[in-house]
Amino acid sequence: MSTKKPTLNLSHLTRDGHAHMVNVGEKDVTARRAVARARVRMSRGTFVHLASGDTPKGDVLAVARIAGIQAAKRTSELIPLCHNVQLTKVEVAISLDGGVAIIDATAEARDRTGVEMEAMVAASTAALTLYDMLKAIDRGMSFDVCLVQKTGGKSGDWQRERDAQADGGDDK
Repeated sequence: MSTKKPTLNLSHLTRDGHAHMVNVGEKDVTARRAVARARVRMSRGTFVHLASGDTPKGDVLAVARIAGIQAAKRTSELIPLCHNVQLTKVEVAISLDGGVAIIDATAEARDRTGVEMEAMVAASTAALTLYDMLKAIDRGMSFDVCLVQKTGGKSGDWQRERDAQADGGDDK
């Protein structure tokens, strides 16, 4: 029986275990796309206020969409080892279904590295904005965020299994 620990090859760590920004300079510029989803859970009363547009701070959904777009553009300022990506498109769509606000954030670029973090930051920030603008009604709101799919790059395409998308669980 081996007592040697398995080694992981993590791209953001040097051989000595120090964090560093990955060199993407030699990678090809390709089309990249990622979709992230956040689900904001709230009380029934809060959901009714949101769905009817009867909220103390105005058009909550519009502000959350704009906040998500703005956040995607600033991802490299928030995530320490994230590259600055030249985004070509960011879209934040919010739907209301069964007492839950579902935020789908899409990020696209033609670059040397992926846009998963931009999509995740957009979805997270839109969810946080919903919380901020509705907390006067409901401080018990909560949300989760997951990557739904990504295309492009060396690792190719990936998609979360459908059941995991619906319940927020792991796709394993």
